[in-house]
Amino acid sequence: MNKSLKFLSLALLVFTVISCGSKSLTEKSSLQEVDTSLRKPNIIYILADDLGYGDLGSYGQTMFKTPNIDKLVTEGLMFTQHYAGNTVCAPSRSALLTGQHTGHTPVRGNKEIMPEGQYPIPENTFTLAESLKKGGYVTGAFGKWGLGFPGSEGDPVNQGFDTFYGYNCQRLGHNYYPNHLWSNRDSIALTGNDNGKKEQYAPILIQEEAIQFLEKNKDTTFFMYVPTIIPHAELAAPEHLIEKYRGKYLPEKKFKGTDSGPEFRLGKYESQDESHAAFVAMIEVMDTQVGEIMAKVKALGIEDNTIIVFASDNGPHEEGGADPKFFNSAGPLRGVKRDLYEGGIRVPMAIKWPGKIKPGTKTDLISAFWDVFPTFSEIAGVEVPENLDGISFLPTLLDKPEEQVQHDYLYWEFHERGGRQAIRKGDWKAVKYNVLKKPNAPMQLYNLSIDIGEKNNIADEHPEIVAQMKALFLEARTPSDVFTFDQVSF
Repeated sequence: MNKSLKFLSLALLVFTVISCGSKSLTEKSSLQEVDTSLRKPNIIYILADDLGYGDLGSYGQTMFKTPNIDKLVTEGLMFTQHYAGNTVCAPSRSALLTGQHTGHTPVRGNKEIMPEGQYPIPENTFTLAESLKKGGYVTGAFGKWGLGFPGSEGDPVNQGFDTFYGYNCQRLGHNYYPNHLWSNRDSIALTGNDNGKKEQYAPILIQEEAIQFLEKNKDTTFFMYVPTIIPHAELAAPEHLIEKYRGKYLPEKKFKGTDSGPEFRLGKYESQDESHAAFVAMIEVMDTQVGEIMAKVKALGIEDNTIIVFASDNGPHEEGGADPKFFNSAGPLRGVKRDLYEGGIRVPMAIKWPGKIKPGTKTDLISAFWDVFPTFSEIAGVEVPENLDGISFLPTLLDKPEEQVQHDYLYWEFHERGGRQAIRKGDWKAVKYNVLKKPNAPMQLYNLSIDIGEKNNIADEHPEIVAQMKALFLEARTPSDVFTFDQVSF
């Protein structure tokens, strides 16, 4: 090798080390030990809306099929103890994008801003998208936002995304045939849905934009965030898909909604006489679209350098005619959306990364949404802020369990229905309900290693664990002027 080539090789080596963050030149990260390529991997994060832990075939669903998502699971790493950021939409997404749990993240609950949007992430928030942009990534979001009304400081284009297409407002995201969607700062009228028509199914329009983003950025390094609205209420799908499942999930469940008037398609759910068939049809749409993304990545020749993640934002819902009991959507878990029992917050997650993650593997690592930020940032070679609650699970992805740092505990708070809080510490799970109405109500305690369904409250048998949990409940959160737990004691 001549001198110029030697110098170039040395320069490339130094660049690789520096680009992996704050590690010293003699301390390699988990990523560096296996990845000698200079090009960072693309990252696609697909987030289902209210998909239960038991709503995938790979997680135990037997009443309907999810072949494409199951293929992603079998080609990658399946997480069995992964947790959403919260039990409802906005705070769960805030935890994901800020790397902070709901005791610290700026959006801790669903707070509506009329006529369109939700309480915004503050301008000074450093988001996952901004972190990846710092690492050289082109960023795009396609689906439902819910973290800042149009034009606000929390608007996705003000929080690190180069491109956004979809619903800014999660309330308007209740409707699948909306009057408009947003393309960056532009409101796009959907005239095919005027006067009650159903000609422009929003998930299809959003998917088309996501595919175009992939095509446009195949030669760059990109982060694509896909927070689909499926399968959240209302229950609506193209007629040919509902026809496919008509009469197969009897007895049907009928739902009477809002089909006209001043609130029509402004967040109120439309009627659905075939809720079961419609739900399964929606699942097929979502599963097909995951398959389309996987196929497009392969066709573009970037499969080997693309991470694809699939997860859900919280447990299964019961709105708009949804019937999680009929489909056993929570699997073996107790509770649904808005619960802080496992069924409300434990969610499926699978990650595919060819050449790095062993296909067909499974992990019981206890992890949560706030871990995604430091994990992706480490992969991108970006130093993470010190105020994150998350821990990178990159060692687990690379099958290096001996290097994986574990959480001391996970924390959630929910600001509706009297106020709810929960902590998981190892196998122990503590739950507090009605903390605003009855702050001194007895704590519930469960041992998840032997009681995944949280059927047996054993708080009276373990006063020492209850005492530890009481201390953690006080330690876990900082006050918020917007999302308050006033006069709460333990």
